[in-house]
Amino acid sequence: MSVRSAIVLAAGEGKRLRPLTRHRPKPMLPAGTKPILEHVFDELVAAGIEELTVVVGYGRSAVQSHFGPSYRDVPIEYVVQEHQLGSGHALAVAASTVEERTLVVNGDQLVDRKIVGDVISTHETDPDAVATLGVIGHDDLAEYGGAIVDADGTVSEIVENPTDDRTYRLNAGVYALEAEAVEAMTDVEPTAGEFSLVDGLEALVDDRTVRAAASEGIWIDATYPWDLLEVAETLFETGTVTGSVASSARVHGTATIVEPAVVGPDCVINAGAVVGPNVCLGQNVTVGSNATVRRSVVDADSRIGSNATAIDCVTGRGVRIGPGSAVVGGPGDVRVDSTVHRDERLGALIADRTRDEGGVTYAPGTIVGAEATIHAGATVRGSVDSETEVR
Repeated sequence: MSVRSAIVLAAGEGKRLRPLTRHRPKPMLPAGTKPILEHVFDELVAAGIEELTVVVGYGRSAVQSHFGPSYRDVPIEYVVQEHQLGSGHALAVAASTVEERTLVVNGDQLVDRKIVGDVISTHETDPDAVATLGVIGHDDLAEYGGAIVDADGTVSEIVENPTDDRTYRLNAGVYALEAEAVEAMTDVEPTAGEFSLVDGLEALVDDRTVRAAASEGIWIDATYPWDLLEVAETLFETGTVTGSVASSARVHGTATIVEPAVVGPDCVINAGAVVGPNVCLGQNVTVGSNATVRRSVVDADSRIGSNATAIDCVTGRGVRIGPGSAVVGGPGDVRVDSTVHRDERLGALIADRTRDEGGVTYAPGTIVGAEATIHAGATVRGSVDSETEVR
């Protein structure tokens, strides 16, 4: 029996990506110019998945309104995780929809069809396996999950955030599961108030056969705001996204597009502007005359004023960078909660509907919350809370 359906876990916020997730969940943040979750759906459909069950929770209306009842003729059933109590709990919410073997995928990380296909084919050729997980090589697993894989390809141990010096493979968050595996994985006790998918996998490994599907496919995660720039670069480098200018975009004859760059529908690039390389402009973005945009992800409905500069910049939707303002580029020190991340390549993160009046300078590593107002001529550094004014 082949794997026809997939459960996509898309209920979480992505707290370390705040303030971008103030108004939408992490799966709906842009990877290039379309949501991370849309990339996931594309790869699942390309791998032959015919039915999608999507677990939604935080910001669920953003997911449901964007995709509706189907995607590329593949029906979508939504189930709601009212309280975000962990990935295992999210799977439990969807467990009633599972009647046969199914795929389970994280909806907030990019995985390509090769990983999905490798997991499916490995699982289908091992009649003893109740579960198969995709694993890849990765330099740093401290933020993620690792698997110890025996010589015969079975998984002997699952470890979240490993720090020892054993040889791990990164758990890519793609699982083929028999119905009995889903039942066993959702019947574990919570740890620190959360039901973890990893805990469920560990329970399976203890007394059942769990197979590893080693893959050379592409896996990308955005944990922090500056990672969205790395995601876009990787999509360009791998050819997953190619440089393009939408047919409805208007580019002045004296403007310059430096590839790779994606210019979305209804964008306007005015005279003398330079856009690229490694730039993604979402729908209805305007770049003013003689402005410069490099290595940036500028989300929908944003405006970059005349003579402005945006380098290593991530914006939310509806942002206004005024005339002559300058995001000078990274590296810089970035504070996320109580941790300072040193020398990250982030010029600035400017969240949804923030507006600057022009002539503003953003120090490297600046994070500006949603709906803030930056008055003309100000210098901004560090973190600015949402709905505040900077003079």
